[in-house]
Amino acid sequence: MNTKTFRYPSVLTIAGFDGSGGAGIQADIKAISALGCYATSALTALPVQNTQGVKSIYPIPYAAVQEQIETILDDIFPDAVKIGMVHTGELVETIVDTLGRYGRVPVVFDPVMVATSGDKLIEEETVSTIVARLFPLADVVTPNMDEAAILAEMPVETLDDMYLAGEKILKLGCRSLLVKGGHLNSRRLTSLYFDETGGTHEFHFEKFETGNTHGSGCTLSSAIAACIASGSGLLEAVKAGQEYVHQAILHGSDVRTGHGNGPLNHFFDPQKLKKYDLV
Repeated sequence: MNTKTFRYPSVLTIAGFDGSGGAGIQADIKAISALGCYATSALTALPVQNTQGVKSIYPIPYAAVQEQIETILDDIFPDAVKIGMVHTGELVETIVDTLGRYGRVPVVFDPVMVATSGDKLIEEETVSTIVARLFPLADVVTPNMDEAAILAEMPVETLDDMYLAGEKILKLGCRSLLVKGGHLNSRRLTSLYFDETGGTHEFHFEKFETGNTHGSGCTLSSAIAACIASGSGLLEAVKAGQEYVHQAILHGSDVRTGHGNGPLNHFFDPQKLKKYDLV
């Protein structure tokens, strides 16, 4: 009889819902699980959506968000936390105050602020609260170029812009920062990681045509959190998380899902993960 037990590294995702399974908490759980960690979750909002877009959004009471987080932390304390879209200042306060009553845990924050259409999703007041309350809690913040433009209060269209915006955002109080360059008008994708020592690292990826990017930002922040939970340092986790997402997008077309922007293939051949030392 085998009596050996094993404890999975645990990651708590605090994010919204996606019934189509490609983004939000569903994408987070898939990425965390694919990378060998145990996923727990707290729901912050109930969007009704599929691969073709969001139909409507139903809010979750702040008291319910608080209770969800407390219930998980009291029972399955995480090795890392991923925080997704926080659309109101009150929600930011609820999450930060609740987490603050427990021991320090690494936090990866994906600041979802702009829709694919380019429309801004949150108010200026909420952005200010995020910077004041959530940034000091975050070990890694992962804005795309549009979100970096809001946070740095400047246009972000080129690699030089990304460098300047990153330096500005880092001064707002987060420990480290990954500015994602997926919207760069170039032949390859470049992301910039500003680490906790003041160093800057460029990551380059092959650009290819794909119809499967739904949930890529959610997946990336969760993958980074999973790597941190597994014992990786911040730079190592950021590198490995991006490699995982690149491969998950590349293999997204292996199985066609939906009639819109399809999801990533979170569970592509696990042997390919070994190439990047992710498992």
